[in-house]
Amino acid sequence: MKEARLATNPWLDSPQRYGLVSRALHWGMAALFAWQFAGMAVKLILGRAPLTAFMVGTHGGVGTLLLLLVLLRGAWGLSQARRRPGHAAGLLGRLATAGHLLIYALMLVVPSLALLRAYGSGRPFSPFGIPLFPGFGGGAIDWMVAPARAAHGLLAWTLLAVVAGHVVMVVVHRRIWRDDVLQRMAGRIPATSR
Repeated sequence: MKEARLATNPWLDSPQRYGLVSRALHWGMAALFAWQFAGMAVKLILGRAPLTAFMVGTHGGVGTLLLLLVLLRGAWGLSQARRRPGHAAGLLGRLATAGHLLIYALMLVVPSLALLRAYGSGRPFSPFGIPLFPGFGGGAIDWMVAPARAAHGLLAWTLLAVVAGHVVMVVVHRRIWRDDVLQRMAGRIPATSR
């Protein structure tokens, strides 16, 4: 009886679809990443402008929130690993797994580098007004700041490219292969699979 309840619990993942928690984390993070990339695109297109200042002004706070959500999402995903939909067998399934692992790795590394840079700068950091760490005197700590200067932006744009590939594959699944991969994360749950 308990196993039947767990299998139909809409909050939890199942072999047929992702549960409400996984969906909320997926789409909420997608929206936050879209905001981050839109802000950087506005910065590149408009340069210094009020809109740029507003959007880029949230970048550190939203990035910190994304790092926390990545950790939460990873922990949730591990707790649901035996329950969630699997990938196809064979080469395509292994490629899908590798693509998802790459997305997770980049989602973890990109904000971690920025947070390391923020700490190493010696300035106080208070995303959304919440003091995360105080500043310190004596200038920046170069070994903390240098990795983000070298790789944060490049890896972030790489993440965008990988996410674009992810979206392309969703379209391929939907339009060419005509399977239900999109419904697992976005669509209505058919009454027969509840």
